[in-house]
Amino acid sequence: MSLHADPEGRHVVRVGLGLLVPGTLLLLAGRPELILYAVFGSFTGMYGRTEPAPERQRHQFHGAGMLVTGVALGVAFSELRVPAVLVVLGVTAYAVVGSVLADWLRLQPGGPFFGIFAFGATATVGPGLVSPYGAVLICAGTATWCLALGLARVFNAGPTEPAAPPARGLPAGTSVHALRYAVAIAAAGLAGLALGIEHANWAMASAAVPLAVVVVGERLDLGAVVHRARHRVTGTLAGLVVSAAVLLPGPRPEVLAVVVMVLLFPTELFLSRHYGLALGFFTPLIMIMTELAVPADPSGMLLARGVDTLIGVVAGVAAAAVIGGRPDRHQERTETWAA
Repeated sequence: MSLHADPEGRHVVRVGLGLLVPGTLLLLAGRPELILYAVFGSFTGMYGRTEPAPERQRHQFHGAGMLVTGVALGVAFSELRVPAVLVVLGVTAYAVVGSVLADWLRLQPGGPFFGIFAFGATATVGPGLVSPYGAVLICAGTATWCLALGLARVFNAGPTEPAAPPARGLPAGTSVHALRYAVAIAAAGLAGLALGIEHANWAMASAAVPLAVVVVGERLDLGAVVHRARHRVTGTLAGLVVSAAVLLPGPRPEVLAVVVMVLLFPTELFLSRHYGLALGFFTPLIMIMTELAVPADPSGMLLARGVDTLIGVVAGVAAAAVIGGRPDRHQERTETWAA
């Protein structure tokens, strides 16, 4: 079947190529450890999965801005050697801003997950790996490449006009949902630090995952939040098994970088079909790129990932349960005025 007849295949190939080309260039340059910054740029291609070309390109442009900004903030915090507790507060603040922007722009996928993940992960990388400008350039260059792929004719078969003009103004309940993100991410990050677990950024990212299924403006479905949290835990545990199989033998960095590029294909293939299964590929991708950038004992890193995931999903579900709420009247008035 050709790419023109297979929209799902077009999307997966486009996302995979978004990392494959810059990742290969890093390999040829002898810098496989820098693939982490390219991975975050490549997440640009994940935005607007099911939208017609114009809407997809709009979503990808704004998603790229969120990702590059997250990396820029992370490398700035790393370069300044900002204390871990201030990193948690910084990521929390960015999550609030990212949540409001994602709701305002109607991003798909919604929420600030990719942006805060980029911020937290790059903030934990030592300042000597690459210059801040180099890190941001790799991310921005990869994001630009992904935007260019989205414009290519072979990836734009089918309808070219959006079904309806994008909604205007902030959806009802935006402020409440941003508060959920703030509480969940701050609680997860601070709990991870208090327990002395490394990579508290994983706990913060995991806290955002259950909240991503909340539909802003509608009554909160706590069952859906719990279901997504359960997928996050089971998928991560399965992915840790794969991670151990890859990392424990101690392969060369070049091999690990190739594995990262390969893993993005099945991650995106299953992401909309079964989130837990997709995490079986996404988790080792994250673990391997982290090991390349910040080499550590794989056993300890695998344990930290598992514990941080549990901390994060508990914080995310708790925030959704405690801050249930309905769309607030002030937000409804704002939306009417903005329209």
